[in-house]
Amino acid sequence: MLKRFPPKYAYPEELEPFQLKGLQWTVSHAWRNSPFYRKRLDMAGVAPGDIRTLADLSRLPFTAAEDLRDNYPLPLLSVEPKEIVRIHSSSGTTGKRKILCYTQKDIDDWLCMFARCYEMAGLSREDRVQICVGYGLWTAGAGFQWGAERFGAMTIPAGPGNLDLQCTFLQDLRTTVLCCTASMGLLMAEEVHTRRIRDKIHLRKVILGAERTSDAMIATIKDLLGVEEVYDIPGLTELYGPGTGLSCRHETGIHYWADYYILEILDPETLSPVAPGEIGEMVYTTLGKEAVPLIRYRSRDLTRLVEGDCPCGCILPRHDKILGRSDDMVVFRGVNIYPGQADETLSKIEGIGSEYQILIEHGEDGKDYMTVKVERANQLNEGYDAALARTIAGGMKRNLMVSCAVEIVPYGSLPRSERKTKRIFDNRRY
Repeated sequence: MLKRFPPKYAYPEELEPFQLKGLQWTVSHAWRNSPFYRKRLDMAGVAPGDIRTLADLSRLPFTAAEDLRDNYPLPLLSVEPKEIVRIHSSSGTTGKRKILCYTQKDIDDWLCMFARCYEMAGLSREDRVQICVGYGLWTAGAGFQWGAERFGAMTIPAGPGNLDLQCTFLQDLRTTVLCCTASMGLLMAEEVHTRRIRDKIHLRKVILGAERTSDAMIATIKDLLGVEEVYDIPGLTELYGPGTGLSCRHETGIHYWADYYILEILDPETLSPVAPGEIGEMVYTTLGKEAVPLIRYRSRDLTRLVEGDCPCGCILPRHDKILGRSDDMVVFRGVNIYPGQADETLSKIEGIGSEYQILIEHGEDGKDYMTVKVERANQLNEGYDAALARTIAGGMKRNLMVSCAVEIVPYGSLPRSERKTKRIFDNRRY
């Protein structure tokens, strides 16, 4: 399936020895060249020669976002500064920024991974790729653009927002592939629908990244833009950036590039592996990253592994879409709730739009209360609101084990964003 940017191993049974070799290199490289990693590994009582099997991965210490912030400005650096050719930074807004350094090899590897994404999505060099994500320190714009150029397609670096310009380019430049966040994709789809230009554009595919998606949002984007294929691309600045995996056209999970990193799915509290198919935190260890290698980096993103063979025939393993973050979890009346669980529940209900908000308040009686605000589907009248509210309340009770009030609001009344849309608001003040 992947001919131009294939996996670095030919058969599934070759993955484990390939990853072991990369793990041994990473531990040795970090131990020799990074004072931070040398100290952390010494404290854990682990030396490079101790890594003999992949099972020895569990002996290695964890790293986290705090390690990047605490060692600002060039954290976890494992090469000489003169070897750095670029820096990127996370989009986080709390505390000091997480700055990541790249050698030329790191950049080359990243672009090969990203080009693989475009190949998996079925692009050709005849495609025209309109990129509607942020540029600058953020990895998204650079990754999407240079990945497309590495692949060989025409690239249109439009950036986020400016819907007039976006719609003009869609028509005049005959864009065939749109790359954006899920929120921006919804904005674009609704704008195309409002302007009645769906029959004047030539989009074939949409690639969504940098934000959790829901089935309802994807269905709306497909319908309003008239495309059959919408792909989900994961992204983490610490792990190069977006482009480290992609869902295939069968929509049975996200293939991740296991020839560039090891992915563990661990219980966020016990840090032990979860059972197959269970939700856990994504923990990354890179296999060839030079400037800032990652050793058991806790991403806080939540997903689950998808077992078995994919109908597309790709041998690279799969995980589910991003279901939320462990630090986004809210506890409501003793129940742990993740945003992705709400997405899954609401996506299965007909008659509602793709946008919702969950508001949690602390009442004067000392109890916590939840209100779920959901847009009714476009063209649906208010007469269905009562039935919709009962269905939503029942679904939340059945799937999340919580009781809630439900408010149905008109389509398009909840906020849209060109970047990431917040949907859960915990307003409790104790």
